[in-house]
Amino acid sequence: MSQLEKIYGVHAVEALLRHHPKRVKQIWLSEGRSEPRVQTLVELATQNRVAVGQAERRELDAWVEGVHQGVVAEVSPSQVWGEAMLDELLDRTEGAPLLLVLDGVTDPHNLGACLRTADAAGALAVIVPKDKSATLTPAVRKVACGAAEVIPLVAVTNLARSLEKLQQRGLWVVGTAGEAENEIYQQDMTGPTILIMGAEGKGMRRLTREHCDYLVKLPMAGSVSSLNVSVATGICLFEAVRQRNAKAAPKSR
Repeated sequence: MSQLEKIYGVHAVEALLRHHPKRVKQIWLSEGRSEPRVQTLVELATQNRVAVGQAERRELDAWVEGVHQGVVAEVSPSQVWGEAMLDELLDRTEGAPLLLVLDGVTDPHNLGACLRTADAAGALAVIVPKDKSATLTPAVRKVACGAAEVIPLVAVTNLARSLEKLQQRGLWVVGTAGEAENEIYQQDMTGPTILIMGAEGKGMRRLTREHCDYLVKLPMAGSVSSLNVSVATGICLFEAVRQRNAKAAPKSR
């Protein structure tokens, strides 16, 4: 039998109970916690027949590394989707899909923040290479504030080959690079789009860059040369959202 994982934090546990309740085997609450958002967790657990127990805070501190907010859940192992999931998602998607690729992002906090932003922006999925990339962990789920339970994280063996397949399905690949001539605001992102964000410092790998249809950059007016990858991801994704909303809005006479 697979070993259970410990997921912590109010938002992460609530998202699990709402979207994947069968994965949750037990919830532990810090003694004395009874505020409304904790009561919501208890009600969701009761509805889904999930046991709720109490433990001393020092016990919860020993179970997990991170700020658990007095809430820890024992759950069945995380699921990272395979490449076949992309075809299924695209087959049932109407309109122009928006996909996010993280090429070599290894920091769990950055992955969690990018998952949260991608979900907020309406991205279809987040794609990462199987090797040299962060994956789903309790820390990632905590930072994602529930988004990790909603938006698919797809790990692919060969990112360049996966990009080729997606291009054959009509998606355009937009990569971010500091030396690009055009800014993100000049790039049309209203069609089927794959946005690629590279690792901090190194950026995209050479093969990934070679598969990009367009390269764009963020304008940097200050003394710093780059932004944190999760911040840059948010700016780029919501530029796509802005463009798509503007295209869909009825034109005034």
